Amino acid sequence: MSGLGGLNKAPDGMVIGLVQIQNPVVVTPEDLARQTDRICGLVAKARRNLATMDLVVFPEYALHGLSMDTNPAIMCRLDGPEVEKFRGACIVNDIWGCFSIMELNPHGNPFNSGLIIDNKGEIRLYYRKMHPWVPVEPWEPGDLGIPVCDGPNGAKLALIICHDGMFPEMARESAYKGANVMLRTAGYTAPIRQSWHFTNQSNAFCNLMYTASVCLAGSDGSFNSMGEGMIVNYDGTPLATGNGIPDEIITAEVRPRQCDEARVHWGVENNIYQLGHRGYVAVKGGARDCPYTYMHDLAAGKYAVPWEMDVKVTDGTSCGFPAPTRTFKPVPTTLPSGKLAAE
Repeated sequence: MSGLGGLNKAPDGMVIGLVQIQNPVVVTPEDLARQTDRICGLVAKARRNLATMDLVVFPEYALHGLSMDTNPAIMCRLDGPEVEKFRGACIVNDIWGCFSIMELNPHGNPFNSGLIIDNKGEIRLYYRKMHPWVPVEPWEPGDLGIPVCDGPNGAKLALIICHDGMFPEMARESAYKGANVMLRTAGYTAPIRQSWHFTNQSNAFCNLMYTASVCLAGSDGSFNSMGEGMIVNYDGTPLATGNGIPDEIITAEVRPRQCDEARVHWGVENNIYQLGHRGYVAVKGGARDCPYTYMHDLAAGKYAVPWEMDVKVTDGTSCGFPAPTRTFKPVPTTLPSGKLAAE
């Protein structure tokens, strides 16, 4: 049950609002400032829209649009004016918010980053997109792992971004670290619609975890984003599904406590537990090994698919980006609180 979109909020419920914001065009610092103010205005709209709302979620690219522009003049910093305004909007409207920024990286390409800010203006979660949508996106691969934070009314929140959700390992890691609600923000366009729906549902069911996902909506003159806000129950059943209407806010209530209970009491299909306890009916505690070759190879730095040498697209040249020459190296980052982001 979605509580009629959160109109009827339970004492242990968390009401989520997914903003299908109009796909913007942002080229100059002035455009960036206007779009920042527009997002803050939609935070206020969310609060006026539903007094019970606990968390308002904006899509990937809500601030920068889909141009893939890496111009340093419009990149953001954690201590910059855009993030400061987002923090202020959460305070003024007494609401948690999830926001997207393209983050300046002095050591390489910008990061595609996401923030969860609480109703006191504190950054509670900071995430860098792990799997940019290659070969289309130029962003530096994320280096902070998948953080989890406490949220309203017993929620434990994780945030992944767009293409991340096509990797079942991302949702599994979120749940393994304790998340009972996983947010997925995106800028996807219509060709991904079917994949979007079934991955959001499978990520929920396979991990007994709510998923709440939203894209941009409308056209920027080149690309049509699909909206498709979607909140899915921990059994994989959609609680609320959106459409392509720009600026519409899709809402539903989730019950984190019920999700936690399912993880404790389910026997059949408690898959995230059973992964590490194979066949516990036959052997005490189940098999606790790791029988998956790809996991061993990935950990050893020698991941290679059987068709490795036949893969044709291995850089961004087909989308106009020069072939890279740098190898991957994590970048230490300090939050405005003074803590290291990876702490």
